[in-house]
Amino acid sequence: MKKVILGLMVLVGAASCQEQQKIAFIDNGEVINDYQMKIDTEGKFKTQNEIFSKRRDSIAMVYQMEMQSIQQRISKLSPQKQQQESQAFSQKWQPVQQQMQMQQQQMEQMFNVEMDSVISKMNAFVEDYGKKNGYTFILGKNQAGSVVYGIEANDITEVVTKEINEAYKASGSKEEPKSEE
Repeated sequence: MKKVILGLMVLVGAASCQEQQKIAFIDNGEVINDYQMKIDTEGKFKTQNEIFSKRRDSIAMVYQMEMQSIQQRISKLSPQKQQQESQAFSQKWQPVQQQMQMQQQQMEQMFNVEMDSVISKMNAFVEDYGKKNGYTFILGKNQAGSVVYGIEANDITEVVTKEINEAYKASGSKEEPKSEE
């Protein structure tokens, strides 16, 4: 009996000596949306998309003008000649349309790759921040519900957002950000 009580006392003593775990959470969406690297990446691709759209629009205008010209010209031809001319016109413009679609897909792929890189860098920063600041866990709050509730004192979203942007600025906006203590 004394051994059982002694054993329980040792367990209680050991449990009370355990280090308190430091847990916090961040709002993933807020951090990523306010992350300057993401804002810069979106700005770069917005500019590229505007240039692409202007080029696409000017090509579309040339296409429309040529189509109107052909329609006026072939309206006076026999049905067989009209079909031949229409096919020739379509074949002429098909490679241009395919090239425009391919360029748009490439831009979308490049954007997705860069955004994946931004998210990876954010995650690496948060991991590094957690290690340097003694956190056992930093949870991510998002709409999927990984953190449904947390007391405001454990919300380090603003601190992480501020530090990740400072690290991004300090890196010359080119290198992977590191957290500062």
